[in-house]
Order: sequence, then structure tokens, then C-alpha cells
Amino acid sequence: MTVNVVLDKVLDKEYENKSLAEILSAPPSALAGLTPEHDKVLAGLKIKTIADLGGNKYFQLAATLVELADKQG
Repeated sequence: MTVNVVLDKVLDKEYENKSLAEILSAPPSALAGLTPEHDKVLAGLKIKTIADLGGNKYFQLAATLVELADKQG
């Protein structure tokens, strides 16, 4: 199945045309709004890639709790 997603607003320019695998292996600073300083802080939590960030159980839990709160109104 082919999925087309426009990521130009959420990624730094140099990552806009990369494959999903390349994006997931990129440092968190490849996400628009994050800097190499954020990479250093996140590395302290053993988060070195976008995949690590997205797969972190604490970030996933926090995102789920926020979604649940939004649905409760």
C-alpha cells in the first residue's frame, strides 16, 4: 500500500525528501523546532533518533493521556 504524506512543515529542509527509514534514523533535531541542543538533552534519556523518540514509552504514554483528556472535553 502506498501512502503519501507531506512532511515539509514538520521536518527541517534537509530531511524533506528523505525516505521514512532515513527520517526515523535522523536525530530529533531533524524535526522542525528542535535543535542540536535538544538532541543533547534527549540523549540523556537514551533518545538519539526520531524512532527512539516516537518509541519512548513515556512520551507515548504522555501523548495518550493528552488525547484522552482532549476527548473528555
